[in-house]
Amino acid sequence: MTIRLDESWKTALAPEFDAPYMQALKEFLQAEKARGKVIFPKGAEYFRALDLTPLNDVKVVILGQDPYHGDGQAHGLCFSVRPGVRIPPSLVNIYKELQSDLGIPPAHHGYLESWAKQGVLLLNSVLTVERGNAASHQKRGWEQFTDAVIARVNEQRTPAVFMLWGAYAQRKAAFVDQSRHLVLKAAHPSPLSAHNGFFGCRHFSKANEFLISHGLTPINWRLPVEPPKDV
Repeated sequence: MTIRLDESWKTALAPEFDAPYMQALKEFLQAEKARGKVIFPKGAEYFRALDLTPLNDVKVVILGQDPYHGDGQAHGLCFSVRPGVRIPPSLVNIYKELQSDLGIPPAHHGYLESWAKQGVLLLNSVLTVERGNAASHQKRGWEQFTDAVIARVNEQRTPAVFMLWGAYAQRKAAFVDQSRHLVLKAAHPSPLSAHNGFFGCRHFSKANEFLISHGLTPINWRLPVEPPKDV
């Protein structure tokens, strides 16, 4: 497995990479590839969220569940897709809430790297998936690894905002210290549930208000008009 991630995470997560469960996960992924299975995202992007958002820079955590399993979609950031790929329904609803909350018109693409580079950790609970087979890599060890990622953010001195959309994300980050960090909860932005409390949650403005109140630079949630061409 090609590991590309920021040094801050390599150091903080060294015990996880050395743990037996991660060795077993690595062997599982290698075996799946040997059987001809196509795995998303590509190996160099498994840890893309950690590579783009160093531990010391994390201001906001958004939790997803699994990578997209369609061709050309997943690139290591939850809810995000590559340039030129149709914007998924949940992200369409995220853009609707962003417009309602902050007046930001919906972007014409679904590429969220500019958020990640500002300190928004776009973390899926499971970091790989088999092509066309949703949730196929659950309970293989990724959940334990991403629990450790959340724990490292929770331990940081600098407060962060956790946006927990849906019951799954809320259970996963239930241990976060709410006396130091801001934990925002709402329904999942999926079309099946967005009307049950995601729309109108105003998480984007609440996050920025919290960051400003702690002397931190707010997130510019407005995405570039055009995503980069070379991705």
